[in-house]
Amino acid sequence: MLTEKALAELVDPSALDLEAELDQLARRYRGASGPVIELLNLLGGSAENLLDRLPQKVRGQLDSATEAALFAAMRAADKSRDVVSDQPGWFHGALTTVMGAAGGMGGLPTALAELPLTTTVLLRDIQGVAVSNGFDPSAESVQFDCVQVFASAGPLAHDDGADMAFLATRMALRGASMQALIAKVAPRLAHVLGQKLAAQSVPLLGAVAGAATNYAYASYYRDMAHVHFRLRRLTIEADARPEELVAALKRRVKGPVVAG
Repeated sequence: MLTEKALAELVDPSALDLEAELDQLARRYRGASGPVIELLNLLGGSAENLLDRLPQKVRGQLDSATEAALFAAMRAADKSRDVVSDQPGWFHGALTTVMGAAGGMGGLPTALAELPLTTTVLLRDIQGVAVSNGFDPSAESVQFDCVQVFASAGPLAHDDGADMAFLATRMALRGASMQALIAKVAPRLAHVLGQKLAAQSVPLLGAVAGAATNYAYASYYRDMAHVHFRLRRLTIEADARPEELVAALKRRVKGPVVAG
């Protein structure tokens, strides 16, 4: 696999339309949630009330369960690369949809058992996006980025585009361990996955809700991964400072973007 330096040397800066690239990323960011979220809200009520459906004991253990799931997902996703090649995004979406339906059929107990498996598939999909942008998923900095994508707002969360700090966080984590990063990301991801579990616990509709939530989450985090890693690639191709590109993308997400 080519190194980042080698890839950068292959890029013709004069052929790069940075403004168009940023416009495209802004459209992808704004459209990440999509109409599936409306379906989830119909199934499970408003996102704000979903967590109230969970038993207090489950809510109290979400952070630790999510942290454990992330560690397990990192190990499993890395090991799977030795035996299974990267698959297209639709495959991961289909796989997580089936897993979500199976997890939702038995209510909360089976949904909890399915959680680390879904997290592993999501992480493996994020790694695939990193590879498609020319990054080595075995590199520590790329592994940090893959986990960091989970720090973006979940698809059931209200996000007006103002919260894009996850794109620039890596610069502030130099010297941090993976354990420290996962501990930082886990509480936010726990809130997101808690909403997923609650949607799967809807009586009679658990399998449908499980399939819909997993499809939505796979699509959402894949889009966030594309934004994250393409932005990182653009810093190399355009020889630009990451914070400058993040700021430019923020302006586009908040303002009108011409349809492409």
